[in-house]
Amino acid sequence: MIKTWTLFIILLVFPVSAFSQQQSERLISKKDSLMPGMSTSVPFTLENNSGESKNYDISVTTSSPHITPILAKGKFQIPPYESSVYPVPLRIAAETAQGDYSVTLNITDLNTGIAFSKKVSVTVSGNRKFSLTVLDSPEFTRAGETIRSSFLLKNNGNVTETLILESKSAIIDHDASITLGPNESKVITIHKITNAELKQNEFQNLNLSVYSKDNPKENQNLYVSTQVISVKPANNDIYHRLPIAASLSFIGMKNMGVYNDGFQGELYGKGTLDQENKNQIEFHAVTRNPIEFNTFTQYEEYFINYKRERFYIHLGDKTYSSSYLTEFARYGRGAEIRYDFNKVSLGGFYNHPRFFRDIKDELNFYSTFKIRKESEISVGYLYKTPRKVDMYYGDARLDSDAHLPYTKGKFKISKNINLSGEFAYSTTKATDGTAYMLQSDVNLERLSGSLMYMKASPMFAGYFTNTHTFNGNIQYRLSKKISVMATYTQDAKNFERDTLLLAAPYRQYLQYGVQYKYLPNGFVMLNNGYQKYQDRLEPRQFDYYERFFRMSLNQKIGIFQINLEGQIGKTDNYLTGFSGNSSFYSANLSFEKFKTSFNVFGSFAITSRYQLQNQKQFYYGVRIFSRFSDKTSLNIFYQNNYIPEEYFKDRNLFELLFHQQLFPGNELDLSGRYSLQRGEIGNKDFIFSMRYTWRPDIPVQKVAEYVSLSGNIHHLGIKRTEGVRLMLGSYLSVTDKEGNYTFKNVTPGNYFLEIDRSTTEINDIPTSAFPVALVLTDKENIYNFGLTAAANVQGHIRMIETETEPQTLQKGKNKKESIILEAVSNEQTYRKICFIGEDFDFTYLRPGDWTVKVYRNGLDKRYKISTDKFEFTLKPAETKKLSIQIVKQKLEIKYQQESLKVGYNEIKGKK
Repeated sequence: MIKTWTLFIILLVFPVSAFSQQQSERLISKKDSLMPGMSTSVPFTLENNSGESKNYDISVTTSSPHITPILAKGKFQIPPYESSVYPVPLRIAAETAQGDYSVTLNITDLNTGIAFSKKVSVTVSGNRKFSLTVLDSPEFTRAGETIRSSFLLKNNGNVTETLILESKSAIIDHDASITLGPNESKVITIHKITNAELKQNEFQNLNLSVYSKDNPKENQNLYVSTQVISVKPANNDIYHRLPIAASLSFIGMKNMGVYNDGFQGELYGKGTLDQENKNQIEFHAVTRNPIEFNTFTQYEEYFINYKRERFYIHLGDKTYSSSYLTEFARYGRGAEIRYDFNKVSLGGFYNHPRFFRDIKDELNFYSTFKIRKESEISVGYLYKTPRKVDMYYGDARLDSDAHLPYTKGKFKISKNINLSGEFAYSTTKATDGTAYMLQSDVNLERLSGSLMYMKASPMFAGYFTNTHTFNGNIQYRLSKKISVMATYTQDAKNFERDTLLLAAPYRQYLQYGVQYKYLPNGFVMLNNGYQKYQDRLEPRQFDYYERFFRMSLNQKIGIFQINLEGQIGKTDNYLTGFSGNSSFYSANLSFEKFKTSFNVFGSFAITSRYQLQNQKQFYYGVRIFSRFSDKTSLNIFYQNNYIPEEYFKDRNLFELLFHQQLFPGNELDLSGRYSLQRGEIGNKDFIFSMRYTWRPDIPVQKVAEYVSLSGNIHHLGIKRTEGVRLMLGSYLSVTDKEGNYTFKNVTPGNYFLEIDRSTTEINDIPTSAFPVALVLTDKENIYNFGLTAAANVQGHIRMIETETEPQTLQKGKNKKESIILEAVSNEQTYRKICFIGEDFDFTYLRPGDWTVKVYRNGLDKRYKISTDKFEFTLKPAETKKLSIQIVKQKLEIKYQQESLKVGYNEIKGKK
C-alpha cells in the first residue's frame, strides 16, 4: 500500500520533463562516446500524465552540420497515462571532429499549441588515422633529368593532424610540416635531380616518410623506384685494359741564388692483366731530378712488382724492411720475393741502400707461420755488408759483416686485446748485441689504450743502437660526455736513419687531462704535463724542458669549425742556462662555401725556449682550396713562418697549385712555391713546375666480341616509319624507307632501346613499352616492333541525387568529394585524382586491352559507385567515352518502438 501511494505522488509531483531527461540519460549511457562515420540513434522519453491522448509535432536539430538527423521531422502520439521512447536516428559524418555536441528535440502539442524542447549531449570520440598512397612515379628517366613522384596523403580520422614529412633520398616540394583537417587530403610531390654524368644504368629509390607530430610512433614510409638510363654510358670495352699515367714535367728552382731547371719524365701503372683480377701488376719509372731533391719534387726511381694469389715479387727501388728492430725502413734498389702456402709464408729480399753510407748490401730471409686468422709468428735472418770505402769517415758503426737473426709475432688474445713483440740478436767480428720490443693494444667499451717498449743494447747492429723508448696512451670514458686520458712518449735516440731526410727532434713528453663534450658538435679539453725537446742537429737551435697547462676548445657553429687553444708553462732552457715563462695562444677557423674550403689560422707566443728570454713569436696563414668543377681546381697556401722545432723538414711559405683536365685522359698541373729547405731557417727558395699527364688505358686482354642489333619498325596506320631515330646507350641509328635500323660494333651488355619522339608524329606510339630493356650477348640480335596511333579515354563523373536534405543541414564548409581512377594495361598503369562533377581523361594510351578501376578515396558512405570497373579494348586513334555515376543513396531506417506503459493501482477505501 505504501509503495503504491509513493509511486502515485511521484507521478503527480514531478513534471514530464524531469522524468523524461532521467530516462534519456539512462538509455543513451551505452552510446555516450560515438564513433565518426557511423549511424546511431539517441532516445528521448516522453510521458503523458493526462487523461487525454497527446499528439505532437516533432523536429530535430543538432549543433553541428556533420551530425545530421536521418528523420528530421515527424508526428508522435502518446495515449493517456503512458510514457514512450522516441528514438532520433543520427548520421555521424566521418569528418566530424572529436568533441561534445548536442541534439535538440523540438516538440509542439498539436492540441494546445504549447511548444517545448529537450536537449541531450553526445560525445564523438577521436579517431586518428592517416594514409599515404603512391599516385604517380616514372618507371624510367634519362640521366640529368629530374625524377618527380607524387603521393596522396589523407587524414582519414576526425582529429586535425600535424604531419611531419621527411625524405632521405629526395627533396620534398612542400614545407616539412603540414596540417590536415578531418577527411582532408593533399598531394605531396618529391623530386631528385639525377647525375648527368652517370656511366651506367641504375635504379634510384625515392622515399617519403610521414609521421604525426603528436604520435611519432605512427609512421608510414613508402618507396618508389625509377630506372635511370645513362646518356653518357661508360665505354664498355671488349678489352681488359691496364690504366697507366705518363707525364712530363718542367721544373725550375732558385736555390741560394743559383738557378737550375730541366725536364723530368714519369711513367706509372697499376692494375690487373686479366678480367678475373688475378694477375696484379704495378710499375713506376721516374727519371733523374733536374734540381736538388726536396719534399715537393720526386727522386729518381724505377720498380715493378707482380702479385698473383699467393705469389709476390718486386724488382727495383722501394723502402725495404725486415723487422722493427733489425731494419725498420731502408730505401734502396733490390728485389723481394714472397710465397704464401696455406699457413706458412717464405720470403726474402736483397737491398742496396741508396741513402745510407754505412751499409753496402743487405740480404734477408724470413718465414711466417699463421696460428690463426689474426695471429702469427715469424723468424728471419738479416745479413748486412758494410761500405768499406767509407769506413774511415765520420762515425760509421758497422765495422764488419753483421748477422742478425730475429723472431717476431703478433697474437690476438681476445676480441679486444692484441699483443705483439720481437727479439733480435746481432753479431759482428768485434761485437755482439741484443734488442727486444713489446707492444699491446686494448680496446674495451669504456677503456682503450696501447703500450710499447723497446730496448737495444750498446753493441746491437740493427736499426736501433744503445737506446730505449717507451710510448703509451690510455683513455677512459667516464660517461657519454666526459673522458680522461694520458699520453707518454719517449723517442729513441740512436737509430740508423737514411741521410736523404733529416731527423725530427728528440722528444720526451707526458700529457694527461680530461675532455668534456658539452654539445654533439663541441668539446673542451684540459691538459697538464711536461715536454722535453732536444735538437739532433749541430749546432743546436733548442734544448729545453717545459712544464705546461693547456686548454683547447673545439666548436662547430653552422658551417664554421672553430678551434681555440691556450697554453701557459715554465721553461728550463738548457741551451742558454736560463729559466722563464712560456705562453702560447692559437686560433683556427675553417668553413666551406661555394665549392671552396677556407682555413685561416694564427698563433702568438711569448717563450723562453730559444736564444732569447721572453721572445715573441707571431705565426699566421691561410689555405684556400676551390673545386670549380670536376675538371678544374685551385689550391692556395700561405704561412709567414714556422717554429724552430720543424726546421728538420721542407716547409712551404707560399704554394699555388692549379689543376685542369684538358679533355678526358689529359691533364695539366701548374705549381709554384716559396719554401724553406730542411735545415734552413732564413734562406728561402723558389720552385715552380709545369706538368702534363696523359692517362691512356693499355689493352692487355680481349674479353669479348662486338655484337650487332637490327630490326624493323612495322607501319601500323601511321604516316611514316622512315627517319625515326633510335638510341641504344651511346649508339645512334636512323631508320630507312622500309623502317629498318641497325646498330653495329656494339659492346655486349645490358641496354635500353629508346625512341627519339621528336622524329615521330606527336600521336605515334610503339606497340611495345619503351624504353625496352635488351640483353645483347649474341653476335647478331634482332628486335622488331611497330608504330601505331595512340588512343584516349575521356569521361565525366556524374552525381545522381536520390534524396533531398533540408537546407538547414548544409551548413559549414562544403566538402569537394573525389575518387581515384586507375587505368591499367599489361605494361602500363596510370592514376588520377578526379572530382565529382568534373571531366577526366587518359591520353597517349597504347591500343589493346585496358581496365579502368574506380576507388572511393574516402568517399562518404552515403555515396555508391554504380560501376567501379570498366574493361574494354582500345583501337588505334580511338577515343573511348566513359560515364562514371555516383549515386547518393537513400538510407532506410527500420526500428521497433514499444510504448512504455505505466499503470496505477486502484486505492480502495478502508472499511
